[in-house]
Amino acid sequence: MHNFVFHNPTKVLFGRDTIPAIGPETKAWGGKALLVYGQGSVKRNGVYEQVIASLREAGVEWIEHGGVCSNPLLSHVREGVRLAKANRVEAIVAVGGGSVVDAAKAVAAGAVVEHDVWKFFTGKKGVKATLPVTTVLTLAASGSEMNSGMVLTNDETREKFGFGHRLLFPKVSILDPETTFTVPPEHTTYGAVDAISHVLEFYLTASDPDSPVQDRLMEGLIENAMAACERCLIDPRDYNGRANLMWTATLALNGLTAAGLGRVGFPMHLIEHSLSALYNVPHGAGLAVVMLGWLRAHRQSLAERIAGLGRRIFRIAAQDSVAAADQTIACLQAWLQSVKAPITLEQLGIPVDDIPTIAANAKGLARIWRLQEYTPERIAAVLQLCR
Repeated sequence: MHNFVFHNPTKVLFGRDTIPAIGPETKAWGGKALLVYGQGSVKRNGVYEQVIASLREAGVEWIEHGGVCSNPLLSHVREGVRLAKANRVEAIVAVGGGSVVDAAKAVAAGAVVEHDVWKFFTGKKGVKATLPVTTVLTLAASGSEMNSGMVLTNDETREKFGFGHRLLFPKVSILDPETTFTVPPEHTTYGAVDAISHVLEFYLTASDPDSPVQDRLMEGLIENAMAACERCLIDPRDYNGRANLMWTATLALNGLTAAGLGRVGFPMHLIEHSLSALYNVPHGAGLAVVMLGWLRAHRQSLAERIAGLGRRIFRIAAQDSVAAADQTIACLQAWLQSVKAPITLEQLGIPVDDIPTIAANAKGLARIWRLQEYTPERIAAVLQLCR
């Protein structure tokens, strides 16, 4: 196990009837907030009313900035930064899923600088301060509610980049599983796939091969994400199913899973970001497709690692590592199909002839993420296995 520092400063309030705490929790950081939310689902499911009632009772003044889309856009964040500066807000309140939380973090970082917020994502500027962010989560997926990362799509250049910094951890995140009762089946599935992919990235790219504590933790999270997803699809109002999926998604990317693994990479996300940047596919849907292609591309080079995963999760008994790896990939594909996730580029509506364009689009992020080994040629080879 490599040396590591684990520090997660986000306070989590988990469970039923926790939303009314958002007002006093935000008030502790500022009396004037920018309220960031998505396309309106929080108004339809009653979460919005609970949030503004709590803000009002706590004496927090707010300015609204709705309209965050599923792949948050730089243009929308820029408008949020303008609003935050013009109204001299002291905190950002995010109400929604990971896209909303990511957009809120970007606004929080951009509101305290004079340069354009995109410079953080391209590595031209570093974060030195941010406005405090509090969140009310409504989708189990990205883990952004308890981590230091954010992802944004530049709608001018059609680039989707991710960036992380220790100052981007939310101060407080409220996780009430009941807010996810109305999440549509397909997005419940995409959220579970997102969480699984976060764990798989670490599990399969870890530079330390001897990490049994982390391995058992990650295998357990993958198993639980699958089981909880199935429960939620059968009964969308299954509280414990929703709670298990929500907490699993949070734990999958809050820093704990990667602790002690040494250098890890995010190659599946690298490739998927180009899919959602160019075609605006849901992030989890794109990951389902890329995940299978990436595993097929590494069925021999990572045979023992993939086989170990399959032996633990799918109870695969094959002794030959490559054979066991192939069975693992087949079992994962079968599970994805059982929860109605896409498994091919065609199912995403992406033409195979566009593979060179997609691969070229990923080049900039590969440089920023220091994954230069993922050349356009290598990415294209993975995408060919996503057909």
